[in-house]
Formats: sequence, C-alpha cells, structure tokens
Amino acid sequence: MSSVVDLNADLGEGAGHDDELLTLVTSANIACGFHAGDAETIRRSIETARDRKVAVGGHPSLFDRGNFGRKELPVKPDEIFDAVVYQLGIFQAIAEAAGVRPNHVKPHGALYNMAVRDQELAGAIGRAIAQIDARLILFAQQNSALARAGEANGLQVAHEVFADRNYLKDGCLVPRTRPDALLDDPEEAAARVVRMLREAKVRSVDGVDVDVRAETVCVHGDTPGAVDFSRVLRSRLEKEGITIRAPKSSK
Repeated sequence: MSSVVDLNADLGEGAGHDDELLTLVTSANIACGFHAGDAETIRRSIETARDRKVAVGGHPSLFDRGNFGRKELPVKPDEIFDAVVYQLGIFQAIAEAAGVRPNHVKPHGALYNMAVRDQELAGAIGRAIAQIDARLILFAQQNSALARAGEANGLQVAHEVFADRNYLKDGCLVPRTRPDALLDDPEEAAARVVRMLREAKVRSVDGVDVDVRAETVCVHGDTPGAVDFSRVLRSRLEKEGITIRAPKSSK
C-alpha cells in the first residue's frame, strides 16, 4: 500500500469555495485563462495557496471558455504547443511576482482527455512544459500517452487518479456526456481511493478491475459539494495512516 499521496483540486475557476478547498488539498491546479480565470484570479489563487502552504501548478486548457474547456475540438499539435506555452508563461510570471515557484502542470478537461489518447497532442504538451520549466511535474494517468510524453521529454510524472470520476474498462474516464460520469457519494469515493492505494486497482463501470497508480488524487473544485467531498476523503485517508503531501521535484 502506498503510504503517501497528494490531493489536488482544480481552482481559480469561479466555483466560490476555493478558500475552503485550500484547507484540504495539497496541490492546486489553477486555471490559466483559456477556460476560466484571468490575471487577477490567477494571482489571488496563487497567493492564497502560498499562504496555506499548498503547492501550485498551471491548469492549461483548450481556448474554449464557452464550454469550460470540456468539449473536444479539432486542434493540431503545433496549436496545442503554442497554447500551453502561452498559458504557462503567463502563469509562471504571475507566480514569480508572488514569490512562488510552480510545482506542477495538469492539463484541463478535454485537453487532458485528448492527450491521454493522442500521442502527438501529448507530445506537444510535454515539449511545451519542458520548454517553460523542465522541473515542473506533470500530472497524468498511468500508461497514458500523456504520461509517456512527459517521460520522453524528461519530465517527472506524478500518476493521477480521480476520486469523483468513474472509469471505463480501458482505464479512461467515463465521458461527462454520460449520466454515470461522476461519483457523488464521498464515502464510496473514499473507499475506492483507499483501494487504489492498497491494491492499485479500481472497479470500472463495466464491472472490470483496472490497474491504476495513485500518486496524486484529483477532486474537481467545480463539482457541487466539493468541499464536503474532499473533507470526507481526507479524513478517511488520514484514518488509514496515509501521509498527504504534494509531490516534490527531483530536479
């Protein structure tokens, strides 16, 4: 059983309860303006996370505020490279002004899901991150194109699992267009995360166990009840004797 895990949440997206979540998580993925947020929300989110001793990372997206970055769009690898460099460059500059060194990167929504499957798009993300700062840790699912691209570009990868999302038998997340995409019961989710840590497996909606590697656990900050959900999850992990802390770069 893994005895250490990170809890991460997507913040700076206007959900209204970021302050509460920052008392529960150890990593904050902060929206960089393409799906939500702006310079002011980025700065405020970084400063609040800094004061709460929570690690911060950029949360780059497809440029699609109308769909909150959750609609897959036809994009080319060069477009993704430019978009990620642009977003992370702004994020890094604001963080530096606040006296904070970003710790990680986690692509958002549709960009993440596309990069899990598409090696060319994943490669563009990996190159972009390495160009901005090769010390940044990439959050990515185990055995995904995104994780492979991170490793190919010399990045440290923290393998991610999802507390509030259901899985398909191929290890991908259930699409949000389906009614069974989300797992709403915090007690059930907490038990599932404990199994991920103990057995490195999760039961898919197809009834098949899927191999996972849990180094960082995501809770979506825009989900209704995210604070209570995160509180139950953290409490359960602590009762299991699991240390909750952000990953550290080895570079």
